[in-house]
Amino acid sequence: MQVFVELLEQASAAEFPREFLGISVPEQPNKYYFVIRGQKIVLEAEQTIQTIMEKLQSYKTRVSLNFEGSQYQLGDFQLRVGKAVLMQTESLRGIVMEMEYLPISSLDKSRQIMEEFFDIWQEALSKRSLPGHFIHGEPNFTEYGLSDNYTSQHTAVQYAMVTTQLIASAQAAQAVRN
Repeated sequence: MQVFVELLEQASAAEFPREFLGISVPEQPNKYYFVIRGQKIVLEAEQTIQTIMEKLQSYKTRVSLNFEGSQYQLGDFQLRVGKAVLMQTESLRGIVMEMEYLPISSLDKSRQIMEEFFDIWQEALSKRSLPGHFIHGEPNFTEYGLSDNYTSQHTAVQYAMVTTQLIASAQAAQAVRN
């Protein structure tokens, strides 16, 4: 598993969104996803859009995170566990766990079994004295106009949310140090 996320900012002022997240996921290697959080929009484009955006120079990369790890199959559950690394410094920003219940692609129908699995997982981890804590994050996909059936666009929105949380926690930690 390797997911690459970039937070891009507008290079010049206009009526365009000030920033968006650009996301590529391994399940769709020829696709690139834009998540515009302010307007709650997720767009899917061909991977070549990155080259076009670079040539236009209308946005510049502010932060790049690489999510890299392993994928495991536990019965009907697929787990992806990886580290989130800030590309500029290669410093660890967090550990990410993504889980999927394979028999059901409906978010509503799989919610209860996913929550039970997460509770069991969290209970098992609480018995160990590990630093840090889990944050269960589930964006409101309907705000982005996404259906109940899980797609790569849902994955992009989730990684956008995780990236935002990691950046916020890094900024909070930096503020405490200063």
